[in-house]
Amino acid sequence: MSDTAGVEALYFALLDAWNRRDAAAMASLYADDGIQIGFDGSRADGREQVRAHLEPIFRDHPTARFVAQVRDCRLLGGDHALLTAAAGMLPPGSDRIKPENNALQTLVASRIAGKWRVELFQNTPAAWHGRDEDRAELTAELQALADRSPR
Repeated sequence: MSDTAGVEALYFALLDAWNRRDAAAMASLYADDGIQIGFDGSRADGREQVRAHLEPIFRDHPTARFVAQVRDCRLLGGDHALLTAAAGMLPPGSDRIKPENNALQTLVASRIAGKWRVELFQNTPAAWHGRDEDRAELTAELQALADRSPR
């Protein structure tokens, strides 16, 4: 597996853990001092804070399922990488992307003891105020991806 393929696998493992509503599995992918910045701007520092932040979300709220498309993945030296992606969310019981939940995601990863780990995961709203055509184009792209992905 190439280095960038390993980073992409880490990213999709992170989304898979979210989609399975598994806070422990998601947190396990982070470096000990990795940072998560959520869609609402909330921040969790370190693997344990990530887990503690996610557990009540998964326990108390029906969470939407991510679908995503990697836009770019590049090495920043031998053991560091940057990945950017576009992501959409399918609410529980729905097969339609909610445009207001579209996001651009950034993942910074480091290879630690031979394994890629999340140093930073940031989930930024793709609101694109005043750019309705761009928002609609992203939503259509994500919907096509959702239509092809297993439920």
